[in-house]
Amino acid sequence: MKLKISAAVLSAAIAVSACQPTPQNQAAVGAVFGGAAGFALSELVDANPQWTAVAVLGGAAAGAVVAQNQATRECAYADGRGGYYVARC
Repeated sequence: MKLKISAAVLSAAIAVSACQPTPQNQAAVGAVFGGAAGFALSELVDANPQWTAVAVLGGAAAGAVVAQNQATRECAYADGRGGYYVARC
């Protein structure tokens, strides 16, 4: 099962990386690699299937946001009042 999931993630990353580098493609690649990192971490700590799913989804979300921020060169900063503002990185 692990081999099938790893092969699917690698295939998706290669397929998406062959596309033109648009912000949407960068976010998709970030999501794929973030999800793969979450999966690898959950396997490293021998997590149960439910936590593996949470780690993959969390990693995918984080990877997409990081890739999108790198494309727009904008980052979110805490404003000290419980909110945030967006400015150039």
